[in-house]
Amino acid sequence: MTGTPRTDPGLFGPDSLSWRVHRETTVLFGGARALLMHAAHPLVIAGATETRFYERNPWRRLERTLALTYSLTFGTKEEALAAADRINEVHRRVRGVDRVTGKPYDAMDPGLLLWVHACLVDSALLFERLTVGRLTRTERERFHREQMVGAELLGLSRDRIPPTVAGLRAYVADVVAGDDLRVTEAARRVAALIRAPPSEAEWRPVLRAVAWWAFGTLPARLRAMYGVRWGPGRDTVLRASLAALRAGRPGIPRRFRWILPAQLAADRLAA
Repeated sequence: MTGTPRTDPGLFGPDSLSWRVHRETTVLFGGARALLMHAAHPLVIAGATETRFYERNPWRRLERTLALTYSLTFGTKEEALAAADRINEVHRRVRGVDRVTGKPYDAMDPGLLLWVHACLVDSALLFERLTVGRLTRTERERFHREQMVGAELLGLSRDRIPPTVAGLRAYVADVVAGDDLRVTEAARRVAALIRAPPSEAEWRPVLRAVAWWAFGTLPARLRAMYGVRWGPGRDTVLRASLAALRAGRPGIPRRFRWILPAQLAADRLAA
């Protein structure tokens, strides 16, 4: 139930799994993994190439896109719906023919929307498990169902989404094993941005570790497409670093442990 903007919990509210998962800074780190997965789909990255998203101050544009996305979870209902409208307005203008594959693309295409959505949910659940580890199996399924609300606002019908977490993971695995993904020059630009964020990026030293975790947790075939050499030694270091992050997370102050939109939303409702 909604009230005034100050008391309006938005689409989900503080008792939702969406708040519990997305408020965590370490889950936000998984967004870099999702971005690499998005970029590896030529028809997804084609729209960004057309608009020169990754050529004109890409970091700031990523931050603005992220702010809109988090409005869906932590904003008031009015803010969430306005953010969805803004994202859809942009997506409706993104269509054309991909220069690499010769195939048509449309940012509102259900197949492309599903890939984008699945990568985000899969990465969020993976990083929650690796860096927080508090969700039960039932709660993971509930989070998955809650995320369908946001997907529907962005033009993806619920009946296109695998109904279970296992089904979603199977879908991701099928796409990775198939012929649709390709690391193009545009994808390599995204990878370079993650590996070497610009000087104005906040928490730049931390982002170097985020890049390591992002590439290291990619599906093995996709990681190889990006030209990342991997082996048992690197995998051991990856798991150890993530385990250390998970162990130390409870001692991190809330102002660092939670992302800013979650802090502001919690403070708004507590006032």
